[in-house]
Amino acid sequence: MAKKQSTDFIQSIADGYKSKGDSIFLGAGMLGDSVESDARISIPLATLNRHGLIAGATGTGKTKTLQLLTESLSKSGVPVLLMDIKGDLSGIAKPGEGNEIIKKRESVIGYEWKEEGFPVEFLSMSEASGARLKATVSEFGPVLFSRILSLNETQSGVMSLVFKYCDDLGIPLLDLKDIKKALQYLTNEGKEEIEKEYGAISSTSTSTILRKIIELESQGAEMFFGEPSFEVEDLLSKDSKGYGTISIIRLTDIQSKPRLFSTFMLSLLTEIYGNFPEEGDLDAPKLAIFIDEAHLVFDEASKALVDQIESMVRLIRSKGVGIYFCTQSPTDIPSPVLAQLGLKIQHALRAFTANDRKAIKQAAENYPSTDFYDVDDEITKLGIGEAFVTALNEKGIPTPLVRTMLVPPSSRMDILSKEELEEMIGRSKIVAKYAKEIDRDSAYEILTKKIASLAEGEEELEVEEKGTSSKRSKRKAEKEDPSMMETISKNPLAREVGRTVAREVTRGLLGMLGISSTKKTRRKKSNLFGF
Repeated sequence: MAKKQSTDFIQSIADGYKSKGDSIFLGAGMLGDSVESDARISIPLATLNRHGLIAGATGTGKTKTLQLLTESLSKSGVPVLLMDIKGDLSGIAKPGEGNEIIKKRESVIGYEWKEEGFPVEFLSMSEASGARLKATVSEFGPVLFSRILSLNETQSGVMSLVFKYCDDLGIPLLDLKDIKKALQYLTNEGKEEIEKEYGAISSTSTSTILRKIIELESQGAEMFFGEPSFEVEDLLSKDSKGYGTISIIRLTDIQSKPRLFSTFMLSLLTEIYGNFPEEGDLDAPKLAIFIDEAHLVFDEASKALVDQIESMVRLIRSKGVGIYFCTQSPTDIPSPVLAQLGLKIQHALRAFTANDRKAIKQAAENYPSTDFYDVDDEITKLGIGEAFVTALNEKGIPTPLVRTMLVPPSSRMDILSKEELEEMIGRSKIVAKYAKEIDRDSAYEILTKKIASLAEGEEELEVEEKGTSSKRSKRKAEKEDPSMMETISKNPLAREVGRTVAREVTRGLLGMLGISSTKKTRRKKSNLFGF
């Protein structure tokens, strides 16, 4: 009976996982604790733009599975982007080292393990070393920026108005101080100006928006917004062997900043979607994105933000991009997003509490039914480097759920030393490309100058008004004190002197008028008055 069950099992794997095109090899199927080396688990490359999930409790091997998939894709010429939250993925750049555990797994699975390093670039959106990732506020646009800040309809309308005003006048919105200055200007000095063209802005709404921007700043967002903007095409490079470059974003200092992380993720997906052409069905993904500790994308994210991410996940696969979430439990991922994931790799879950058992039951319900396993029970007994696997075949049909002994990664299963990391970053062309800081005149500088100019104009007007008032007072005093006028009227010599002075003043005034007119008029004035 056991032999027949083994034969049926191997046949079901052969039928479910057969592939005509290129595929990546994950390991061998297991029946109970026995490894069936003939039950080969390979995933078609053509289906890897259908997204995926790697789940499991801490210490069960999720990160090594992520490393294995990344290596396999790179070898197949697919560039990969990794979100390295824990800082334990840098070793992909160096060859691994064999040991007894690897040798035993080689023998049991029936394959040849080979140590190998892969082409890696290091990126950063914070203080960590690497090519700096940045984006401008303008690139987000009013709708996306409003969703990031969780603005209501009225506040979103204000944000759209601010973007419209700056677009119409060609005022760049590059960083957070730009959008803050624009809001402050249009609420105060520019209030009348904007009301005439666009309508009134509520100071209450702008105050709320400013507070939310400050909240985003408190999570370090000012380092992310600005120039030079990162060009997503730089994620698509390959090395001289045709291996896809693995771009690792170092995010070890961002775990406590979930709003910033979700902001970054959404902007990146939006930028990729906007810049990559439609690809249709490809033989392999154009780019694969792995998000470790994926629950951080959704922590503290508003419903609007989650909806936006869901839309991006649904649409971006037409651009040839696959997204893979790595987290502890499938329940960490919103159901609408989870429904879009074709590849699911489930490592062990631990049942220490009633909530744990409930989570295990929910996790088991996310996988296809099977005659070979009691998933609720076996999911708690999976060893390190073992996982339940289901994917999509070339026709888009889910493959049978299979307990799999996974092959170990070929690269180093440890981090780079500080010296190794600095050496790689030091010779990186992409790090050099984004190293220069750019701070050109934008909304902050332009509107600050405009406010200063308005203030200067008000001062001049005030001085002018004071001067006019002084002249009026003088004329009034002359009328009240007749001594001067009486002297002139009574003394003939004084009257002649007065007329001479008046003529000279008149000539001087006409001469000044001549200077400010056209050349032809100036010549007429000169001839007339002898200048």
